[in-house]
Amino acid sequence: MSLSLTFAYPGDLGINTGGYGYDRRVVAGLQTLGWSVTLLPLGDGFPAPSQTVLDTAEARLSALPDNTLVLVDGLAYGVLDGWASYHATRLRIAALVHHPLALETGISRDERLRVAASERKALSFARHVFVTSPMTGRELVENYAVSPTARTVALPGTEPSGLSPRKNEPPVIISVGTLTRRKGHDVLIRALKQVETLPWTARIVGSRTLDTATASALDALIASLDLAERIKLVGEVEDSRAEMMRADIFALASRYEGYGMVFAEALSHGLPIVACATGAVPEVVPENAGVLVPVDDVEAFAGALRQMLTEATTREAKARGSAAAGGRLPTWNDTAAILSRRLQELT
Repeated sequence: MSLSLTFAYPGDLGINTGGYGYDRRVVAGLQTLGWSVTLLPLGDGFPAPSQTVLDTAEARLSALPDNTLVLVDGLAYGVLDGWASYHATRLRIAALVHHPLALETGISRDERLRVAASERKALSFARHVFVTSPMTGRELVENYAVSPTARTVALPGTEPSGLSPRKNEPPVIISVGTLTRRKGHDVLIRALKQVETLPWTARIVGSRTLDTATASALDALIASLDLAERIKLVGEVEDSRAEMMRADIFALASRYEGYGMVFAEALSHGLPIVACATGAVPEVVPENAGVLVPVDDVEAFAGALRQMLTEATTREAKARGSAAAGGRLPTWNDTAAILSRRLQELT
């Protein structure tokens, strides 16, 4: 049987975000399993593209031959409801949803309602929907009318990378996440200000280019709090695992995560974690591996950091729990195999 797939994606597949990283690894994994994967770029600006970009994306997708199996990244698919409704009977359409578009931080109520409606409609025309966490799967079933039998959970894989030695003096706090409002770096920075009398340094790794306004605001916040000597915005790096290996504590104050691949990466390094109890984070980070606090609660986040910095026994216990959880994580081969089996059924 010929295994052929078109993978349609928005933006730049080479950007180092969790979502694009997942896409790259899945494509590579499917190719290893014998799939011929054709990459189809849809243009920039999704999920709010210009009309010109949207028209071009729909034209590229509409040019696919009859019966083509096409997997569309959810960042674009959620606003392609018009195209999907017209081509659902001609093409074999599957969607890959990292998290629903309406759950993005910082969009207006009207925009939230609009994208929720368009994504719900688009998903109704997909023959199958892949999600990256059980939480996202439940969300689509409960609020987007996706049948439980029409969706498959394919957790992101994790590469075993060795445990961090965790012996820095002062301790190094690492945070990894694109500099966008959803990642909550402002909360982390304000929390670090509250524990500035304790010894620590912090490194925040993440692209500055996707949301330059937020990146500039974080620069200004660090300067205003007089923390420039202790907090470094590292920018995008080729491989965040090297940063993890040099760290003692992982901290990320995300306001929402559809899965949170960096949390799984932190577990694989055995790092104790401070994060927010939101989205899929509680499913990824077990209680014995970290401390989870409410979203946007600077005081609580600072308290959790203080506990990690001052209670050596707590920090080591959480590190042991983190390493144990990391050892149970799936590999990227596991992830690709899950998608491959289901996609073959669609052929």
